[in-house]
Amino acid sequence: MRFTFVTLFKQLLEGYFEDSILKRAAEKGLLTFDYLNPRDFTKDKHKKVDDTIAGGGAGMVMMAQPIYDALASLKNESPDVHIIFTTPVGKPFRQSDAKRLAKQKSHIAFVSGRYEGIDERVIEIFADECFSIGDYILTGGELPSLVMTDAISRIVPGVLGNADSLEAESFESLLLEAPSFTRPKTFHNLSIPSELLKGNHSKINALKKMMALSKTKYFRPERYLKFTQRESDEKSIY
Repeated sequence: MRFTFVTLFKQLLEGYFEDSILKRAAEKGLLTFDYLNPRDFTKDKHKKVDDTIAGGGAGMVMMAQPIYDALASLKNESPDVHIIFTTPVGKPFRQSDAKRLAKQKSHIAFVSGRYEGIDERVIEIFADECFSIGDYILTGGELPSLVMTDAISRIVPGVLGNADSLEAESFESLLLEAPSFTRPKTFHNLSIPSELLKGNHSKINALKKMMALSKTKYFRPERYLKFTQRESDEKSIY
């Protein structure tokens, strides 16, 4: 899987791929990361990439021409590239999107805006998808690009050491993942549930489901309601 980042600040991104799982995946050739700076494509003699907002308003907007030319060069070099713009007005990025993109795409480009955003005409021309990672505003699109890259990358075959771990994670079903524990048995007067230590896998699975239900009910009540409704509907069929 290849990731290209269209950004004015590649130094904000590079360090994330220099350690841990994604570094090892890159060393194995499972992932590659490269960068395009719109400033390298500007026709302005001062390397300017932003301008005032048409119609008035506070702040500056990234101009169409530098990003257009950067993406045109990328499309010319890699016609199948899937271009994603990070924007707070995009659709919410979900685990299902990460799985779909990991399975269906081999080259993804993330376009990171700055200032008050990007000239909308470039988005209309090039965007295959627009995603938001939440209802809040950041100073730029680099962090959302990293979030989505991480989520997609770990689903690429071979990136995780144990692919089975993907199946039990939160958001693979309506329930959140059950709490996890390790040694020692007691820590600060808090003990691991005893059933987890007895080796009875059916009881362990039942306990984990109960804990997952409790966790979902507390943290994500809307998912808990959907789960209980689905369980009720399935029982009514029989």
